[in-house]
Formats: sequence, structure tokens, C-alpha cells
Amino acid sequence: MQGNPEVQTPSSRTGGRDVLIVGHDSSETDLLTTTLELAGYSVAGTAGTGFEGIEQITRRRFDLVVWDATLPDLKEVARGRRIPPEDRPPLLYLITCEYLHTLLPVLGRGREDYVTKPVRAAEVLARAQMLMRGRHAAGEAGEAAYADLVLDTVGCQAWRGSRALGLSPAEYRLLRHLLSNAERVLSKEQIGRHVWGEFRATEAIEKLVSRLRLKVDREEPALIHTHRGFGYRLGQPRG
Repeated sequence: MQGNPEVQTPSSRTGGRDVLIVGHDSSETDLLTTTLELAGYSVAGTAGTGFEGIEQITRRRFDLVVWDATLPDLKEVARGRRIPPEDRPPLLYLITCEYLHTLLPVLGRGREDYVTKPVRAAEVLARAQMLMRGRHAAGEAGEAAYADLVLDTVGCQAWRGSRALGLSPAEYRLLRHLLSNAERVLSKEQIGRHVWGEFRATEAIEKLVSRLRLKVDREEPALIHTHRGFGYRLGQPRG
């Protein structure tokens, strides 16, 4: 694991933030445990295989599961018992780049995300925070947020602090996609297919991002960033 966590920590140590870590690398599990607990989470269980992970999920309630998607028994788990979506906690997968194409919702459909190995502490905490926030926002207030940026996912409106952004439908869809993938670089193809349902010319995507940036980034710090040759990211500036 690399880097130091710089993500806003949860408000309490255990309240509603019990985590299960499922992975066969004990050193990685230890590092994840330290990272999450220093950030205020409670690692309430660990498992060394996929079957052990399923057993623990069926026995007790967890608020988040960190799941190593390179587990040797993953295919067997996929053919076994599924957890109903309504009973599933959010899932954060750990995956290597060469295995990304095999990453499937092996526990059934539900809220999930991933980070690539070697995992970075800041990215693990950022993705965990978004999964937890998205879970509560969707279930309670119909809102999603990052820093002082807030989206009303029911009314399709957005604010930066107290300032309403006044987004067009395409701008709103783009911002929602960027926010749900906060701290991750999205390619122009990914953006085009999400916003319009098809790939659009590079110029059209660049113009849309530019219009959104003018509305979102009037205040500091800027939240929408260009990664030349790769795409765009919503998140805090990187040094």
C-alpha cells in the first residue's frame, strides 16, 4: 500500500461503519486494517477465502466489504450461493489491471466499486467514503456529495456550497457520473457513452466538460481536472 490517507474521516469510530476484509494476502489485510481503523472505521471481521467471506456476510451485518477479486476460489464462489441485493453491503473490490476484465458482481447485483493493486491508502479511503455516502444518500436523502459539491438525485439539481449550478441535462449527467467515480480518471469514451448513450466526437466531450467546469469551479479548489491523454477526474487537486 502506498501514500498517506488524506480523505475526510468518518464522524465516529464504529457507528454504522463495520467493515469485513476478504483477502488471502495477510500483509495486505493487515495494512488495510490499519488504514481503515486509523480513519475511524471498525474492521469487524476478516476472511481468507471467498467462501469464508460469504459465510460471514450471511451471519452478521457489515456496512462495507473490502473484497480481493483475485481470490483463488472466486469462480467457485460465483457458482454458489448468492446474497440478495437488499441484504448486501457495499463492495469495494481489490483487483490487478490484468484481471479487470474478469471483475463481475459475483455476489449478485448491488453497490460496488474497485481499486487497482498495489492499492493506495488515499484511494481506498476515498472509494470507501463514496460507497458509504452513496448508500446513505440514496436510501435517505436522495443526495450525493463530494467536498462542498452536492447533487439532489431526485430533483436533478446541483450546488457548490450554497450556489445553485443551474446545469443542463447533459451537464447534470456528466457531473453525476464524475461524482459517482470521484478520484478516478474517466476516459472520453466512458463519458460519451454515459452522457449520450454513444461515443461522441472528442470536441463535443471537451466542450461539455468545459461548460461544466465553468459552473462548478468558480470557487477554489478546482474539482474537475484534465489528465491529458487519459481523460477527466473529479476530486481534490494532486500535487
